[in-house]
Amino acid sequence: MNALFEDDGQLKFGHILSTSDASAQIELDGGRRIKVKSINVLFRFESNTIAAMKEKAELIRADIDLDLLWQSAAQNVERPFSEFAKEYFGESAEAAQTAATLLALHSAPMYFYKRGKGIYKPAPEEALKAALAGVEKRAREAEQVAAWVDELVQGRAPEPIARQWLRLVHAPDKQSLEYKALMAAVETTRTAPIPLLAKTGVIASTHALHYGKFLLNAFPKGVSFPAAEPVSVPGELSDAEVQAFSIDDDSTTEIDDAFSVTQIAGGHCVGIHIAAPALGIAIDSGQDKIARDRLSTVYMPGNKITMLPDDVCNAYSLNAGSKVPAVSLYLDVNATLEVVKIETKIERIEIRENLRIPTLDRSTWMEAGDDSVPFAAELRFLYRLAAQLQGARGEQTVNRVDYNFVVTGDPESPGASIDIKPRARGSAIDVIVSELMIYANVTWAKLLADRGAPGMFRVQSAGKTKMSSLAGPHEGLNVAHYMWASSPLRRYADLVNQRQIVAIARGQTLPYIRGDAKLLAAIADFDTTYSLYGDFQQQMEFYWCCRYLAQEKIERLGATVIRENLVRFDSLPLVQRINDMSHQEPGSKVLLAVGEIDLYEPALHLRFIEKLA
Repeated sequence: MNALFEDDGQLKFGHILSTSDASAQIELDGGRRIKVKSINVLFRFESNTIAAMKEKAELIRADIDLDLLWQSAAQNVERPFSEFAKEYFGESAEAAQTAATLLALHSAPMYFYKRGKGIYKPAPEEALKAALAGVEKRAREAEQVAAWVDELVQGRAPEPIARQWLRLVHAPDKQSLEYKALMAAVETTRTAPIPLLAKTGVIASTHALHYGKFLLNAFPKGVSFPAAEPVSVPGELSDAEVQAFSIDDDSTTEIDDAFSVTQIAGGHCVGIHIAAPALGIAIDSGQDKIARDRLSTVYMPGNKITMLPDDVCNAYSLNAGSKVPAVSLYLDVNATLEVVKIETKIERIEIRENLRIPTLDRSTWMEAGDDSVPFAAELRFLYRLAAQLQGARGEQTVNRVDYNFVVTGDPESPGASIDIKPRARGSAIDVIVSELMIYANVTWAKLLADRGAPGMFRVQSAGKTKMSSLAGPHEGLNVAHYMWASSPLRRYADLVNQRQIVAIARGQTLPYIRGDAKLLAAIADFDTTYSLYGDFQQQMEFYWCCRYLAQEKIERLGATVIRENLVRFDSLPLVQRINDMSHQEPGSKVLLAVGEIDLYEPALHLRFIEKLA
């Protein structure tokens, strides 16, 4: 006696050697013997050889029309497989036909639902139609994927893949057909996705690759500003009787700060004037939500993503020739450069000049009597004051070289050029701007701390810097209190702090109180977002350094050893490890060879040549 039985979800043919009430000993066609529960022995038959029966049943199963088998079966009725065989083949269905029916039922779960050992039920008509439609859809999808893979392998990008190449590389939907086709092509060609797509010409530029990745992560909805209410600029402010001027880089368009110097009895009155968007941007307004979402302007060589829309920036920016609201900190300074009085005013100021740092750096304004630039005399006085403030702070300053990245042309274009210009930090202009901004931020941080008012304070301890709602020391600047309040057009922290400063100056209720949920949430988000933006700026500066090396065809670079195999380049703002460099003492000068430059990664491969004398 032979049997067709179920073993581990599969149907198998075998010869019954012995039986009992609970089980049967069955020998498979290859000679292996297994013990099978009696309930799993579904069909017993007589046959000279198992192989012959199996072959015949398989042939008959291949000819069974599943649609006809389903149609001939009584709907919504659970029955043994033998009943299905009789309906399809007739009452006199032979053993091979019955076995073939069982095989067909077992292999067609879309048509027949298994309800027990050898028991099946026809699927409902709607369920069957849906299942068959799914099979047809998957077949079409498989055909489409195969066609796209073929195109990719041949060096062409199908339009659906070309249209979303950036998302496929950096933030793919792994269930999409486009992604499956790309991964299949990657496996076929044994090429990584980015080089594969690059060969098709679909990647617009290496810059678009890196900038696009950042946008997907940081600005998934795009960088366009949503519609917000019209800009509101208060007009009831008193006019300050000062001549104010700003000091900024050539590329600065959101001008947050300006200065003024007025002679008074016994000395000078120095004004530090900060743009005042807090006067017109109410908490939870449309513009506030935009700033809260972005938290900061994003900087990168050749481009930036502003925190606030252009119309808001233009309305409050301290542009030459404009009268704009400002939060002003006035310092009465005596003849010995001692600050003897401090006052905060909310007013409107007129900006006479927007001085630019490159122009100031090229001029001789520091020389006594020199008037080669506007406000030269005021600049000389501010420098003497700033130098004294810097000395009083006692901060240990390290005047490293800074670098300006000047991109000519569209950064997205491979034809854009880059010039990287070194600029020594610690110049007289640097001292003026940095020290007066630090003084204003420290003063206003103390103002909030003395009133017990919360804010977004910048606290540094044990080398770690973070935002906090409570005032604390900033060890790096060597001050007891510090906050950012001097760039409210570019940082949300400054906008929040300016609201607190304005309220105290006017004697009004504080917008944010201790434990304020909105303030605490902004603090939690700011550090993460600001760090993300900073990392991106560094990544893009590294990218443009690589482009500069390729553009200028630089083959050798000088560097200074920081420690072990870590070096700082002498002519570029890069710090990198040189894996093949032998041990050199910190401070040693070394010469490096520029190897492969990969703008897609980006990556810069360098080789140690020699230690320089």
